[in-house]
Amino acid sequence: MIVWISFLAAILLFLALDLGVFNKTPHIISSKEAGKWTAIWVTLSFLFSGVIYWLYSNNYISNPDGLKPAAASIKFITGYLIELSLSVDNIFVIAIIFSSFKIPRKYQHRVLFWGILGAVIFRGLMIYFGVLLINKFSWTTYVFGIFLVYTAIRMLFTNEDDKFEPKKSFVYKTLRKIMPITSHIDEEHFFVKRRHITAATPLFVALVIIEVMDVIFALDSVPAILAITNDPFLVFSSNIFAILGLRSMYFFLANMLEKFAHLEYSLIAILTFVGLKMLLHDFIEIPEWVSLVFIAVSLLTGIIVSIKLGKETVAEENS
Repeated sequence: MIVWISFLAAILLFLALDLGVFNKTPHIISSKEAGKWTAIWVTLSFLFSGVIYWLYSNNYISNPDGLKPAAASIKFITGYLIELSLSVDNIFVIAIIFSSFKIPRKYQHRVLFWGILGAVIFRGLMIYFGVLLINKFSWTTYVFGIFLVYTAIRMLFTNEDDKFEPKKSFVYKTLRKIMPITSHIDEEHFFVKRRHITAATPLFVALVIIEVMDVIFALDSVPAILAITNDPFLVFSSNIFAILGLRSMYFFLANMLEKFAHLEYSLIAILTFVGLKMLLHDFIEIPEWVSLVFIAVSLLTGIIVSIKLGKETVAEENS
């Protein structure tokens, strides 16, 4: 329990410092600044695998699966890479939402800050109930496996022209029915008063839609990491590190999302792999290092292919 409290306290402390110190004044986050923070979060995440090793070596946290320290560390890194890779889809959707509501870049960080705070809470609840279901009803493992494979197939055959349109979404239409919404942005405020009527600004609308979309994406990502481990702390901590690094990654990749267009095939491969792992876990035992290598190679392949094909496309356009 002490470890859980300390971990949650560390998260809340950083979030407080983030909004109250590092980003107290709204400003446009440059690619250089975002790249620095992305590197910091990735480094911290991999260093935390060492903390995981130490915690499990000294039995400072409950170990329901009886994992050895090295196995726990590998599961954490594998889960982190899965969550990080699946976050790419979130980045694409966030970019569309900000563009649709014309959110100025200097205020985007504030929206993402509160969005990630909500994501921590919702992910925590989903992980809790997901682990509870698997531990109580073992057959839910097959349900999650089938769902992940189905999601991968759906992604493979989805028409690229079927883009998400925030202003046509159910969430936006519902918000318009239950509260006044202004089209004007009043600095970093989520609500403004207009003729004695409190109205939501585009920042608040974007925040709500981002929160709902994160819950939808979590329906894929939470079962995916449950294919790696049922250990609540490993699942939660790897999720949180991926979520906390999502903001800086968004600002780092926002201007070059098109360069990673083929990374989606890596996500399809990863979802298919973890889905099949869940479905076949009673028949085939896949070592954790194999899962880690497969996920890492899938991500690297997607990045390399995207960059290479992107350069070839640019060369053809210039020729």
